[in-house]
Amino acid sequence: MPADYKPFDKQEWLRLEKKANDLRHLTVKTVSWGGSGHIGGGMSALDALTILYHRFMKLDPKDPDWPDRDRFVLSKGHAAIAYAPVLVDFGYMPEEELHIFNLTGAKIGMHLDCNKVRGCDVSTGSLGHGLSLAVGLALAGRQNKKDYMVYCMTGDGELNEGSNWEGAMAAAQFQLSNVVVLVDNNKLMIDGAVKDEMNIEPVDDKFKAFGFDVLRVDGHNMKELNGAIEAAIKNHQNGGTKPTAIIMDTVKGEGIDFIAGDYTWHYGSFSDEMFEKAHASLDEYYQRRVARAEKEG
Repeated sequence: MPADYKPFDKQEWLRLEKKANDLRHLTVKTVSWGGSGHIGGGMSALDALTILYHRFMKLDPKDPDWPDRDRFVLSKGHAAIAYAPVLVDFGYMPEEELHIFNLTGAKIGMHLDCNKVRGCDVSTGSLGHGLSLAVGLALAGRQNKKDYMVYCMTGDGELNEGSNWEGAMAAAQFQLSNVVVLVDNNKLMIDGAVKDEMNIEPVDDKFKAFGFDVLRVDGHNMKELNGAIEAAIKNHQNGGTKPTAIIMDTVKGEGIDFIAGDYTWHYGSFSDEMFEKAHASLDEYYQRRVARAEKEG
């Protein structure tokens, strides 16, 4: 964990809610600047991205190649529409890079290129490869005597590809307790419900069978996310031998009322009217999130 790691209290919860809200608004703007984007899966992933980058990961935006940094692999690479704003906000690039998102000559495209985007450890986009890449990063760290965490975010729809499970077997076989898989379980994919295309439930039991410690949380609850990620890190620090899978039950398009839970918004664009409605919806959503933190924090 970062040197300035603090207890998770109400103040910290509210800080993370404010940061996540800012990033949701910036993601909507990025869709508008670029003309379109994978907004549904981006919004379902944003809470986890926020708490990882702004609470748990050891990083230095001034030195993106710092050998001791934690690593992150966005296996569901189309969620770059949300990941790129996170990297920009964290200080890896100026916001102006988002103003030309996915346009000719832009560094930031629909899927991030680690050779062009500061802070991006791995180029992703073709689904099913991220977990195996995360295993490789963890093994490289072991070989080089570096003790960093490797976080890999997958989508539930992506898990119907067999290469994920090859990576899972390897993570358990090599006892990579520093590997944490975060499954964005929003239950929808580009052409409908995951359960209708290739049902992966009970996904928690599957990861257990592959040798993982498994936690299942509300992926839009900062307190639950905090507890799960903290437990995964402590498992590694305390000499655990299993990788961790965190199943995050989420909602595709979370925070924007007219797209939430609608698979047709896997990818889309906003008219001027939709753009304004999206921001208004996010403002209302933020107030509900703050109220929950005030009550439960």
